[in-house]
Amino acid sequence: MLDTIIAGLKLKNPLILASGILDEVGSTMSEIAVQAGALVTKSVGKEAREGYGNPAVVPLEHGILNAVGLANPGIENYAEEIKEAKKGGAPVIGSVFSSDFEGFGYLAGKMEEYGADAVELNLSCPHVKGYGMEMGSRPEDVKRSVESAVSSVKIPVFAKFTPNTHNISSLAMAAYESNASGVVAINTLKGMAINADAGMPVLANKVGGYSGPAIKPIGLRLVYEIATMFKIEKVKIPIIGVGGITTGTDAIEYMMAGASAVQVGSAFYYRGKDTMELIAGEIENFLKESGYSSVREVIGVALS
Repeated sequence: MLDTIIAGLKLKNPLILASGILDEVGSTMSEIAVQAGALVTKSVGKEAREGYGNPAVVPLEHGILNAVGLANPGIENYAEEIKEAKKGGAPVIGSVFSSDFEGFGYLAGKMEEYGADAVELNLSCPHVKGYGMEMGSRPEDVKRSVESAVSSVKIPVFAKFTPNTHNISSLAMAAYESNASGVVAINTLKGMAINADAGMPVLANKVGGYSGPAIKPIGLRLVYEIATMFKIEKVKIPIIGVGGITTGTDAIEYMMAGASAVQVGSAFYYRGKDTMELIAGEIENFLKESGYSSVREVIGVALS
């Protein structure tokens, strides 16, 4: 009932661990794999990065603000983590970031070499200069990034987009035209918090990415926009929805908006280590109560 296929990857359920959550080391990812349809690694670059100082993560009333700064060990030191993550039995999607187009090809190739089942291009991190959304805010840059990765690997390539843009549909179309296997929407929104008593920003980096329940309406809208455009243009690549998914109903709403699967991240802060198992159970209950025989039947039902 919950199994699905995304760009050739077989998932036991439509729930994918989002990049940056419980995915620093392979052993943790392997444990999460028991309840996940697939896993996305933390974003990894060519060189190791220490990231930003503390505080780097701040819980707010309706979400979580973070500015970790793409901390990672560097691609040359990541082979063992992929190997360990794959022991969990779920497909592993390697997330990569680069400050130049050619770098995406190199990093994607290394992820494939290490055994990753697919690659996700981080074209959307909102708080690191020279990376993330600065590489993915223009269609021509998305094209060159995706083309570099696609030409370097045989495994699926997904492009993850920022919500901090005026036209996400043009970015999605650019990815499709460059032979991406699918698109991912959305990453965090650019935001900040200020401590009124101290009279200064809370995060060490001042600006960070906002995630959690508050951004769900924005994520839903952007997935719906991409799905509507894909429908009009007869584009047949999957959309993976991300942003504020905490319950089974949240996941269903994203799928009704056009997502073929969803990524879950901040929900672990609110619901604990069994979050995906809980969400999967809620999805299954909804399907049974609503007369659906498969989760695939709800994809795009809200599209006009």
